[in-house]
Amino acid sequence: MLSLRQRALLGGIASGALSVGVGTLAVFSYIDSRVSNRFDTALRDRHTQLVVGLSVTTQNPDFLRDLMFDPAYSAPYSGRYWQVTNSDGEIFTSASLFDETIAEPPGSPENVTLWTTSGPEDEAVRSAYQEITYEDGTVWGISVAESQTQLIDERRAAQRSLLPVFAVVGLIGVAGSLLLMSIILGPLRKLQTDVAHRWDSDDDLKPADYPNEVAPLVEDLNQLMRRNRDIVSGSRRHAADLAHALKTPTTILRNELQGLSETGVKTDIAQEALDRVDAQLSRSLARLRAMNTAELTHSRTDLAHSVDRLARLFSTIAERDGKVLEVKSDPELWVRMDTQDIEEVLGNLLDNAVKWCRSTVRLTAKRQEGCIEIRIEDNGPGIPEDARREALRSGGRLDTSVRGSGLGLAIAIDLLNAYGARLDLGISDSLGGLKGRVAIPTKISATSE
Repeated sequence: MLSLRQRALLGGIASGALSVGVGTLAVFSYIDSRVSNRFDTALRDRHTQLVVGLSVTTQNPDFLRDLMFDPAYSAPYSGRYWQVTNSDGEIFTSASLFDETIAEPPGSPENVTLWTTSGPEDEAVRSAYQEITYEDGTVWGISVAESQTQLIDERRAAQRSLLPVFAVVGLIGVAGSLLLMSIILGPLRKLQTDVAHRWDSDDDLKPADYPNEVAPLVEDLNQLMRRNRDIVSGSRRHAADLAHALKTPTTILRNELQGLSETGVKTDIAQEALDRVDAQLSRSLARLRAMNTAELTHSRTDLAHSVDRLARLFSTIAERDGKVLEVKSDPELWVRMDTQDIEEVLGNLLDNAVKWCRSTVRLTAKRQEGCIEIRIEDNGPGIPEDARREALRSGGRLDTSVRGSGLGLAIAIDLLNAYGARLDLGISDSLGGLKGRVAIPTKISATSE
């Protein structure tokens, strides 16, 4: 479907072309009429000259050639002619007619009659004819004629002189249409920009900043965004309530299994099943949060602060197992992601790295062109390239010797996908084990305020 810009452009060009076309036809018609009227007026003037000249030569019409001194009357077939006919049928003509004559209209009109007829060599001519009775009683039919070639040439010359003018008018019309389109679409572009940056603040769009035609749409958008904000808040609240409601029963089950295990009852299978239940619940709740938050959240998270907090927690865990967590983070790394979501992603990746490394885990967070990059590397066995897809699959586990649900990476991927970020697995160049690379596009990064 065509955009508003394309529609306005095509409409402007079409209307401009139609206006110029109609204007051109109208002006050309006016010019044709003016040129024809001027041509006929000149023909009447020459007819009057011939009438006056004949009035003094009625007894000797041959002297008319001397009185009618226009050079065009002397050149054969010049396109300008005169002819007089007396009541006896004698015909006297200009030298330009040579041995030809001009047809006379029927009816012997007493008023000047203009008509188009055939001239020398079947040339179309415009003729003025009148039958006049002079004071001496003689009756003469008087004709003057001129080739229509001159009329046609004059029309074409006038039209050619105006074509560049109409071309310039057409270009001005198209330029005017483009300018008008830009002015009309200006409020819509402003609305698009304001909506795109809507989440930079918690303020509603102001209908008064837009034309009356756009203001109702702005108010509707405000209501829609308020409703979406309420939906997001409600969804996150329900997710939190569900998490708290399920936490107590699973804790009781875990304590009961621990008690049974201490009495010698084998509870490994039940413990693993409970771990998977907890992980599935965590993943479902994370999905629910992300689905209703990623595009609507106002949250800004200081990634550097979250990295420091998680580093302290996992450093303690790593030290208990004789391992080391190295952390390097640029300051003031702000992202527009919920703090709980980004920390759950990093927590899952760090938990996996600490669990599988031999001695060292390295976390690096820094700015890159087009994104904020977080790398978590270890010197563990890593994951072969052909097995990485299985590791990212929901519940996929490559080694069951270490306790876990296999959902940590899947949860991280769900959360990152909801925000337009991504997780890639590879081999660490410096440590030789697994490298998890999180790339958060700058479009969802944020500056601190």
